[in-house]
Amino acid sequence: MPQNLNQSAVAKKHLTYLFILSFIMLNISCKQRSPFDFDDYSSYPVYNGDDLEMIYTPSETQFRVWAPTAEAVKVKIYENGIDGETVIEKKMKKSLQGTWIIRFEKDMKDLFYTFQIKYNDEWLKETPGIYAKAVGVNGKRAAIIDLKETNPVGWDTIERPKLDNYTDIILYEVQIRDISIHPQSGIRYKGKFLGLAEEGTTTPLGEKTGIDHLKELGITHVHLLPAFDFRSIDETKLDENHYNWGYDPQNYNVPEGSFSTDPYDPKTRIREFKEMVAALHRNGLRVILDVVYNHTGDTEYSNFNLLVPGYYYRHNTDGSWSNASGCGNETASERSMMRKFMIESLKYWVDEYKIDGFRFDLMGIHDIETMNIISNELHAIEPTLFLYGEGWKAGDSPFPEDKLALKQFTYKLDKIAAFSDDLRDGIKGSWSDHKGKGFVNGNFEMAESVKFGVVGATEHHQVNYSKVNYSRAPWAGEPYQCINYVSCHDNHTLFDKLCITNPEATNNDLIKMHKLANTIVMTSQGVPFLHAGVDFVRTKQRVENSYQSPDSINQIDWIRKYTYRKVFDYYRDLITLRKQYPVFKMTNTELINKHLNFLYTNHPGIVAFRINDFTEAEKWKSLIVVYNASQQSQSIKLPVAKWLEIFNSDGLNRSGYRIINNNLVNVAAISAIVLEEINE
Repeated sequence: MPQNLNQSAVAKKHLTYLFILSFIMLNISCKQRSPFDFDDYSSYPVYNGDDLEMIYTPSETQFRVWAPTAEAVKVKIYENGIDGETVIEKKMKKSLQGTWIIRFEKDMKDLFYTFQIKYNDEWLKETPGIYAKAVGVNGKRAAIIDLKETNPVGWDTIERPKLDNYTDIILYEVQIRDISIHPQSGIRYKGKFLGLAEEGTTTPLGEKTGIDHLKELGITHVHLLPAFDFRSIDETKLDENHYNWGYDPQNYNVPEGSFSTDPYDPKTRIREFKEMVAALHRNGLRVILDVVYNHTGDTEYSNFNLLVPGYYYRHNTDGSWSNASGCGNETASERSMMRKFMIESLKYWVDEYKIDGFRFDLMGIHDIETMNIISNELHAIEPTLFLYGEGWKAGDSPFPEDKLALKQFTYKLDKIAAFSDDLRDGIKGSWSDHKGKGFVNGNFEMAESVKFGVVGATEHHQVNYSKVNYSRAPWAGEPYQCINYVSCHDNHTLFDKLCITNPEATNNDLIKMHKLANTIVMTSQGVPFLHAGVDFVRTKQRVENSYQSPDSINQIDWIRKYTYRKVFDYYRDLITLRKQYPVFKMTNTELINKHLNFLYTNHPGIVAFRINDFTEAEKWKSLIVVYNASQQSQSIKLPVAKWLEIFNSDGLNRSGYRIINNNLVNVAAISAIVLEEINE
């Protein structure tokens, strides 16, 4: 009995100690809470209003932020965008659905502001918020402005260039600094938004540059690499030669300051961005904005995390940041307020800046449901907006794979396209194996991947999917969902890749491979995409990942346009050919299956197809396209008919078409031809 009583007392004593220890540890954990330890995010209130951040009128300025886990929120007002003490500091009041609000009944135009959140008894760093639409230099403080004052003359009357079908689109990927920074560009505002707005610019040798070059080439859409405010460039030191592609987002709804003539003035970058869009629209060119909602440039101190720690990101089971972006974090598009932010941000770029579409970086990180909601919301504003993205991610994600906007699920996406890495690497070789070859540079086993690209990644009975390099099934529901390309800002330029894979090749043969590569792109179904400068053999001196290389590597060398003028003319002819013959841009999968058939050849280095019986309204009956990637010329047997050779290794045949009557056509080594069957 005494022993039992003693054991009971000891047990009670241990329980008391455990209770006290648990209480102490709970308090410690509350004081030192990791930004990864949170409640179920679905329990967070969702704010449904459209007035987050700042609303300005001359008589009143309202601030509202969503910060449901904050213990207190302050707004701080400054007279300038980078230094100086606060002139006003006020605590905000709790309001609806997790928001905090404050109003100032006076004119606060041209002042700057930040928010500061108290979380776990600690005041976090100041932030301009996530909805900032104007900022000071380096984007640390948001600005109170009247957006109407940023509109260029005639802005309200600028209209989008006409677009009938998505497959009419020809994309051209441009980095703002690259296209104008070269000393011989003839452009005054080098490296600036305004540089892409200048007209009539030429090199000393008389070659058109900038916007006039884009018109001369014939593309329809200018794809701008990130032009929102990113964090890697110090805007106070623009005299220093520093560079970054901009895939490190800071303020999503503000143009990048280093591309403006005065990053200290919040209105300048906005006005000059609009002037660029207006100039492109006036010249018949639509504008695509590269957006990076899948991650932030910073994690712990990002604007997202300084408002609602942890909420906007996905986490691993151990509480660490998940990192499907390969950049240290990944955002959680499936969460209500992240989804709301993406939708409202994209709509803002459409409404305020007249943007014509978006390219989503690492779209495979975003969930399918969010992407489809985005598509519905944006197309309700403007039905002809074009949306596309990278249908992959850079690492593992805790989010269910079958719910992500990955390439293999493109058919589940509503009016959204994805890049075809199948065709890209099928043409030139693997992106990860620098010496790996594709169809045009000697690996004829890639022929089926080329055929897969020809039909725009749609279902076709003549494609053997077991031999396609990456995909074992079609992934595009309709041809416009497939972006066909062979090079972009990532990895080696096309010319550099060919030089590495074929070091023994002559420059003449390298140019032949180069031309054949984008001939395949431009004569395939889907939407073609060109890397800026590829039309005059762009090189980055073999640098594979030039995201922070100097201008000497990244700049568009406009002198090469003169050196490779014949190549430029060939690319221009390719675009003209595509525009003249609508059969290269069929609008649906049914048409492709009905009219496009691959022709049997007995050479593995040949891919040939015929498009026939398309419409009685045309002057021609059918077309035949032949790609010859072999090192020798090849004789191809044609169906019995009268054929004209309308395109060959020299481009469009302007000096007189070759008539073929003997049903055999000779195709030069490493080249393509297009034949037209004519009525007798």
